[in-house]
Amino acid sequence: MTDQRPVSRRLFLQTTALTTTTLARGQSPISIAKPSTRRIPEFANAIGIVSASAHAQLTGRAHGRTFSLLEVPGILRNELDLRVVDLNTSSFPDFSKIDRSYLDKLRTAVSDAGCVMTNLKMNQRGLDMNSPDKQVRDKALNEYKRSIDIASQLGCRWARPLPAKSKPAMQIHISSYRELCEYGAERNVTLLVENFGWMQAEADSVAKLVKAIGGNVAVGVDTGNWNSNEVRYPGLTKSFPLAVTCDFKARRFGPNGEHNEYDLRRCFDIAWASGFRGPWALEHSNSNTKALLAGFAKLRDMLRKWTTENSANDK
Repeated sequence: MTDQRPVSRRLFLQTTALTTTTLARGQSPISIAKPSTRRIPEFANAIGIVSASAHAQLTGRAHGRTFSLLEVPGILRNELDLRVVDLNTSSFPDFSKIDRSYLDKLRTAVSDAGCVMTNLKMNQRGLDMNSPDKQVRDKALNEYKRSIDIASQLGCRWARPLPAKSKPAMQIHISSYRELCEYGAERNVTLLVENFGWMQAEADSVAKLVKAIGGNVAVGVDTGNWNSNEVRYPGLTKSFPLAVTCDFKARRFGPNGEHNEYDLRRCFDIAWASGFRGPWALEHSNSNTKALLAGFAKLRDMLRKWTTENSANDK
């Protein structure tokens, strides 16, 4: 990284204030230097889904049952015994026109189901917070700030801007990230870095970027988003120590339930060895709704079994 400037005094004070508030609530603090010290007790072993997994169902393109985002919390709790909702802007009816009334309905649906919203993945297309053109960059930052406001209103702890496909100019990228981190700090929202886009090719890309940004930032690990297994396992090893949440991604299962593309148990064990305990947001898409729910249940049972086994081994 080319930009290793210290955290600004303003961001330091904001993050310190957030840590004080967190301690007052009885929650684990998230430090500036180590964004994940990282283990949030109320999310230990918590499992849910990435809402984008149900994109076909949410957009009415599924084979079988379809449903709305407002129905997701009830389905998670009543049909899958899950409670974490990791949101994606693409899961909303029209994120560009979301109003307070809809947000209130979503919060009520989540609360009534006994679920919790943890993260908002800001996946709006056509935004470029890395552009050398200030007007283009400001447009992206303003839209992300609007999204952070929404994440805050929903009670999400985290928000993640969409990584670029190609490696950006790092000075601009880090500066833009820091601006969003400062904005988020004022609203109790921590910005996440996820191994997606250009970062998928480099095992240390996530850890380096978090270190360069400096404050009010943590890692949201995706077990699937690596270009190869040669990058995946070292990448997970370097990223999980800074992680506060994990997209536990599975591709298509084989006829006997096997997952040949990469070793799901190995991904879990790397996370466990780092001290990560959750939340786990299942990411597994299927246009067939019955198969989608079965896939979620399969992954849920895997995680619970492995958690029990590893917990016993730790004693």
